[in-house]
Amino acid sequence: MLDLEKLKFDEKGLIPAIVVDDATGKVLTLAYMNRQSLEISLEKGLTCFWSRSRQELWLKGETSGNFQHIVSIQADCDYDALEVRVKKDGPACHTGAESCFHNPIFGETEEKFSLEGLYALLQGRKENLPEGSYTTYLFQKGLDKILKKVGEESTEVIIAGKAQDKAETVYEIADLAYHVLVLMVQMGISVEDIRRELAGRHVIDHKVKQEKMTK
Repeated sequence: MLDLEKLKFDEKGLIPAIVVDDATGKVLTLAYMNRQSLEISLEKGLTCFWSRSRQELWLKGETSGNFQHIVSIQADCDYDALEVRVKKDGPACHTGAESCFHNPIFGETEEKFSLEGLYALLQGRKENLPEGSYTTYLFQKGLDKILKKVGEESTEVIIAGKAQDKAETVYEIADLAYHVLVLMVQMGISVEDIRRELAGRHVIDHKVKQEKMTK
């Protein structure tokens, strides 16, 4: 259990908080907490920081809706920095990027793909509806159009698979996955919702297989 009395706040009463996506392990942002914002974070289960520029408390997501639900908080070996693991409702960066760390300086910095990252991007598209975006078009047309596209892409996967064309099947599955994620965003279904459902099925499947093997 985190002992707040052991934490070493700096001369301004602040401690750096490294926010990490619990699902992907990706660093989302570096922010600062004071004693009050940390206590609010613990009470609400949501990240609350101290804005050094505005000199005020800042509950992440209060205006954008991109809340960060705290999974765990741990201090480093010197108790002067925090790692905050979260499940996020949307992009961490005010620019709409999944992470605040997206400006290359040195070395290999290519963004690694993740379903959570694409989901967050689609959430941003739904919220901001940028002009000229195909995703914006789908959200503006609504559920019926999205469902129609999911059906069409499913058919394309079947055709490519039946032809045993691996490259084409991969291409069509990617199209289908994208449109399914759009549907999920439209309906408020998270990647974690699907992960939990699959995990539950795996356990049931395992038990069923065990029962069959022991008969």
